Parts: sequence; structure tokens; C-alpha cells
Amino acid sequence: MDHTLSREPSVIGPEGIPLTLATLPPPNTGRWVARRKAELVAAVRGGLLSLEDVCNRYNLSMEEFLSWQRQVDRHGLRGLRVTRLQSYR
Repeated sequence: MDHTLSREPSVIGPEGIPLTLATLPPPNTGRWVARRKAELVAAVRGGLLSLEDVCNRYNLSMEEFLSWQRQVDRHGLRGLRVTRLQSYR
């Protein structure tokens, strides 16, 4: 007997846990902590959402999202934490 389950598309998130559309931050998220930003970057890179989809769903500018990607590339998850600190200096 085949017990294959139909599975929702998923990607591996920044903490090594699978992410699905259902487990991504809600579209009305107002506070973007580093983990949530990294989850969206992983979702786009893994093909769960397109760049256009993520910007529309979360009301983000392309420039803002692409800056998150650059920070992840350069500094990992920690790079996403420094942006708010810099604005207080």
C-alpha cells in the first residue's frame, strides 16, 4: 500500500527548518526582524515565491528586498540585524 503524502512545496529556511507558504510570515507583518527577512530571502531563492510575489504580498519595494539579499550574502543572518542599529547612530 502506497502511503505517499502530497506535500506542499517547501524550501529550507535560514534555521534549517522547512518553510512553506503557510509557515512564512503573514502578509500583514509590520515588524521585520532578521529571521523573518531571512525566511523571505530563502523563500525567493528556493523558488517558493518570485521576487515580484514577495514584494506584492508583503508590500516591499524591490530595492528593500534586494538589500536584504545583499546583507545575507555579505554577512549572513547577522547582516540583517545591523540595519536598524545603524539608524540610531
